Amino acid sequence: MLVAQQKRKENIVEYLLYMWQVEDLIRAGRFDLELLVGQYDQPEEVKKQIRQWYVELIEMMYNEGVMESGHIQLNQNIISSLTDYHIRLLKEPGETVYKALYYKTLPFIVQLRSKSGGVKVPELETCFIALYGYLLLRFQKKEIRSETIEAVKQINTFLSYLAEKYKDDTE
Repeated sequence: MLVAQQKRKENIVEYLLYMWQVEDLIRAGRFDLELLVGQYDQPEEVKKQIRQWYVELIEMMYNEGVMESGHIQLNQNIISSLTDYHIRLLKEPGETVYKALYYKTLPFIVQLRSKSGGVKVPELETCFIALYGYLLLRFQKKEIRSETIEAVKQINTFLSYLAEKYKDDTE
């Protein structure tokens, strides 16, 4: 919870990736609060806050039917908000750097979307899926092809710039 609050303030992209990881940790822990909260070496008052945060996330996951896969509406709303912001930036005449980064990233997005098996996913969500998938491969110590690394670097550069613009615009 404390990490999530900090990430949300500092970098919306890192926050969303962190929240996806938390959703997966909750699933991996079979929704066991003791297992989830027990890992924190914090004062009891902080642990209570962390416990409540997990309780709320678990309730959302149950209520929204994403116990096995998918993302809670809270996280989907962030992607929607970032997508709206992305479209707005693309329409801004002065956003030449953003547009250049986007168009440099676009071939990777198109390539990733073509591998999705026909599932329609918004462009930014495709970027997040790519970064999260890359992180999972690294955690699993799996071999990662050079083409994937190149794509992830470009996507990361693009999303980092988007996060920076978003932070500046929402402060």
